[in-house]
Amino acid sequence: MAQGKIGVTTENIFPIIKTFLYSDHDIFVRELVANAVDATKKLQAIAASGELKGEIGECPVSVAVDKDNKTIQIIDKGIGMTEEEVDKYINQIAFSSAGEFLEKYKDQIGSIIGHFGLGFYSAFMVSKKVEIDTLSWKDGAKAVKWECEGNPEYTMGEGTRTERGTTITLWLDDENAEFAEDYKIEGLLAKYCKFMPVPIVFGKEKEWKDGKYEDTDKDHIINNCEPLWTRKPADLKDEDYQNFYRELYPMSDEPLFHIHLNVDYPFNLTGILYFPKVKDRMELSKNKIQLFCNQMFVTDNVENIVPEFMTLLHGVIDSPDIPLNVSRSYLQSDANVKKISGYITKKVADKLDEISRNNKEEFEQKWDNLKLFIEYGMLTDEKFCEKAMKFSLFKNTDGKYFNYEDYRKAIETEQTNKDNKVVYLYTTNATEQYQFVEAAKNKGYDVLVMDCPLDAHYVGLLESKIENSVFTRVDADVIDKLIAKEDIAKVEMTDDEKKHLKEVFEAILPAENKYEVSMENLGATAGPVVITQSEFMRRYRDMAAIGGGMNFYGELPESYNITVNAENPIIEKITASEQGFSADNELLKQVTDLALLANGLLKGKALSDFIARSQELLK
Repeated sequence: MAQGKIGVTTENIFPIIKTFLYSDHDIFVRELVANAVDATKKLQAIAASGELKGEIGECPVSVAVDKDNKTIQIIDKGIGMTEEEVDKYINQIAFSSAGEFLEKYKDQIGSIIGHFGLGFYSAFMVSKKVEIDTLSWKDGAKAVKWECEGNPEYTMGEGTRTERGTTITLWLDDENAEFAEDYKIEGLLAKYCKFMPVPIVFGKEKEWKDGKYEDTDKDHIINNCEPLWTRKPADLKDEDYQNFYRELYPMSDEPLFHIHLNVDYPFNLTGILYFPKVKDRMELSKNKIQLFCNQMFVTDNVENIVPEFMTLLHGVIDSPDIPLNVSRSYLQSDANVKKISGYITKKVADKLDEISRNNKEEFEQKWDNLKLFIEYGMLTDEKFCEKAMKFSLFKNTDGKYFNYEDYRKAIETEQTNKDNKVVYLYTTNATEQYQFVEAAKNKGYDVLVMDCPLDAHYVGLLESKIENSVFTRVDADVIDKLIAKEDIAKVEMTDDEKKHLKEVFEAILPAENKYEVSMENLGATAGPVVITQSEFMRRYRDMAAIGGGMNFYGELPESYNITVNAENPIIEKITASEQGFSADNELLKQVTDLALLANGLLKGKALSDFIARSQELLK
């Protein structure tokens, strides 16, 4: 029986393992099973080379839990280890110092183990004692048993295994006794090991018999060794992709479509990405892309590996070329990560472009669910934006779809203003802004639907990308001023008259808002009082509301433009009346309240007074 000290340069290695990695301590399941899988794959490679004679037989990895004794066992039939190999791979751990380790990897929790000699030692995060019983595949090898109780001392002697492979036994400490529960380990195996390339056995399949579940003779294999992304796209059907999506996200709606990633130069990357249906645009779920390394689950937080807008997608990415053993800040500058990110962006853009060209009707049907994702991508990724300008769509209030080039051709004749700018009119809510939409359509103009949460930012982007364009919400001003064809004759007023007009309306309008009041010639058929909100102020308030970095605008009170139509017969009647323009004129109050009502601004007592006044006027 040999005794010795584990080759570390500090005796603080075990406290580091238990405390520094404590928040992610369940990862020991992944690491120990991954080691067993590696040992099995190495054996298969040796057998394939002809170095190992005879059949190796079935080589599953088994995981067993003993609740009474609070133990976990990971058992494989892989290459095993000789005494020299145990000494080399288990006893010799090289750390410069605990302090340097903590400083260098302080922001790495999930992916640090397994890349710094900690794969096996992650067992000590939950164990008071760990035992290895192993027998090498090599001829004449003897079984070796290694034990350690969570300190640098270990014992190593003759083992009891009679067949090739390794058994690792963990005696759980009291703080981690929960891991001796079957449901706990099964959940972790499902999380970390569900796609590992070697069968993982956890107990037996169960069947309902005599009013209860009983074990059968069949092993319960918890993983799919050949997940869809490892297979050739040419061998797969749409049904296969749909079934795999249901395997990944059992409670989700069917996805819109998928993209199969498969590249081996200049980096290795496979995977499948799905475009999910968007039910509620304000409750999007991120972090639904699972990252794997050689079929071993690593993380579902891929924000530093794919562009931010891609985190709205679902699916899997598998790459051995992503450096998971470094800080997240390093990921952002790593050359391989940048290449991978760029490749994924290009593949997604190319897929969208392909569908838009080859199946226009399908693309239009899916547009409402794709719009937020595409806008997000265009706002945050310049290369994606360049490609997306070719396939992105506009939707108008009649439910028709246009690509940007076709829409420009359709509206530029009628909707070019006197400054030679093409005005793109849009509504964010066709029901609430109905009167303004109808006023525009009665002029022969077209109105777009821009009801996405990002549209306040997006229209600004489009103005910068589409030459000589102006985007204006349809209720931002009276229609003749939104697309001004010529200068409108001004109503001549003295400064005193302007001041009086402003004071009158401030007295009868809701006090919580700010108002700019003017009198203009809008034609006899236009309303007597029109309330609008300037495109500039409203757009920047909307941008501030969704985090546009413009909180100054968000804190300002609502501001409205009050336009009195001097050519409307009712205004002429008010002007000629005995009371004239005054806060006591009931007719002036009535038409002003009608304008407020049309904009959803008439509430509470003011609304009650309006109803009462309307009833009086109808007598």
